[in-house]
Amino acid sequence: MSKTMKNRNKWLGLILVGGVFLGSLIFSGVLMKPETAAAADLVVYKSPTCGCCKKWVQHMRENGFSVEVHEQYNVTPKKDEYGVPPRLRSCHTAKVGDYVLEGHVPADVVKQLLEEKPEIAGLAVPGMPMGSPGMEGSRKDPYDVISFTNTGKAGIYASR
Repeated sequence: MSKTMKNRNKWLGLILVGGVFLGSLIFSGVLMKPETAAAADLVVYKSPTCGCCKKWVQHMRENGFSVEVHEQYNVTPKKDEYGVPPRLRSCHTAKVGDYVLEGHVPADVVKQLLEEKPEIAGLAVPGMPMGSPGMEGSRKDPYDVISFTNTGKAGIYASR
């Protein structure tokens, strides 16, 4: 075999090994861009036994949100950590971007929140009003979606 042929085979071998190595790095995620790795839009903390919370998660998924669920029997530490005022608390707590969601906040209101980007800490639907997402039933009670700040200021963000 000629010297030129040996050098060509050596380079082809190195290229092949390098390509396999680079491909394995890309496949394993080491070289993936951060925006390529899909993070959940919504991170939810809920009791594993709460059916209405499960229905709310489904409502959010049906409306285009990717959802990561953390099931825990005591969600109060998350509510405390995220600064949800006690008077606005409900059954589950979620984070979407920099905002906190408490209770059965409708998906369209969450989309509005993300579009408008108001200077608030989050939104809450206190209690568990009939007719809110996850609480569907034979009746639909009127309810308010309350905005709240880190200083405790609250106001009506939307009414249903």
